Amino acid sequence: MKKYHIALLPGDGVGQEVVKEAERVLRAVEETLKGFELDMQGYSIGSQEYLKSGEVLPEKTFQDCKAADAILLGAAGIPIGHTEIIRDNSGTEVTAQFMFKMRFDLGLYAGVRPIKSYPNCVSALRGENRKIDFVIFRESVEGLFSSYGGGGVVRDLVAFDTQVITRAGTELAAKYCFEMALKRNGRVLDGKKMVTCAHKGNVFRSFAFMTKVFGEVAEKYKGQIEADYAMIDALTLWMTQQPERFDVILSENAHGDIISDLAASYIGGMGMAPSGDIGEAHAMFQPAHGTAPTIAGKGIVNPTATILSAKMMLDWLGDRFHDEAAHKGAWLIDEAVYKTFEGGCLTNDVGGKTSTGEFGDQVIANVKKLASGI
Repeated sequence: MKKYHIALLPGDGVGQEVVKEAERVLRAVEETLKGFELDMQGYSIGSQEYLKSGEVLPEKTFQDCKAADAILLGAAGIPIGHTEIIRDNSGTEVTAQFMFKMRFDLGLYAGVRPIKSYPNCVSALRGENRKIDFVIFRESVEGLFSSYGGGGVVRDLVAFDTQVITRAGTELAAKYCFEMALKRNGRVLDGKKMVTCAHKGNVFRSFAFMTKVFGEVAEKYKGQIEADYAMIDALTLWMTQQPERFDVILSENAHGDIISDLAASYIGGMGMAPSGDIGEAHAMFQPAHGTAPTIAGKGIVNPTATILSAKMMLDWLGDRFHDEAAHKGAWLIDEAVYKTFEGGCLTNDVGGKTSTGEFGDQVIANVKKLASGI
């Protein structure tokens, strides 16, 4: 039986609440399946840790995260008085230090953000029984965000940051997307397996280069996966009008940051949006939302995104360690969440009145019920 060491990073605000529910669900899966063990250790990171120790991510914590099999994060960053964020000497938010150290130092290049609708959830594009199921891949260590810690301001007159696109990074990202598409059921519209490259190559040489390299990788999957191209401004329109036409979308870092938040509105908001920052040897999973300080501590935050991030974590562990029990655990969580929404158990943000803890209770009950049938 495989034993996994998981670093839990609740962070700030609602991060504490949602990680608690995900941990409870993971424990239920572990105890029900008895196919793997989870050694989950909690660590302090984020704004509160910075105010206490002067470090957003203590070095000992980082080393423990690096040694762990996977990382489950809540959210980091708390505004002072809910209005002014805590900044470092560069004028940027201190918690950015945490995210970029994790992504850059652990090589977490694959920002995977599933956009999947669940029954009964109120959303911007809900419609009549509308099914939405696609994935946004946000390249996480290049693009505009590669300027973090660089850039500059000249005499308080000019500020600049530089976008970086490399052949190696684009090849790695494109391959990940095509391999992911091979495992999926294709786009909702017609089942066609497709990877769409989002770009602005009609204007910027870096994006023109990105599409060129993407096309070279696409040739290796010809006949299996269709390669598609869409300029980012047009893509936001098409993605909103007909999200069913997309399967996997590959995007530069800043573009992916924006369109993944937009797409979350289609399925009920940020509380429904899980994500993973994935590399070759390390991976960190977290809800796509922030710390939501205005509702922290009230017991009303939607833990779905974090619970589904835990599901993604088990799937990744299953792939990496060829562990069918971990894959089964991921399936259990996904099905249990689906059954929870199907039964009308909804938090406030998606049209219901269920508390954070009550939602977790129902997911756990469904995990046990489903497990009894396998």
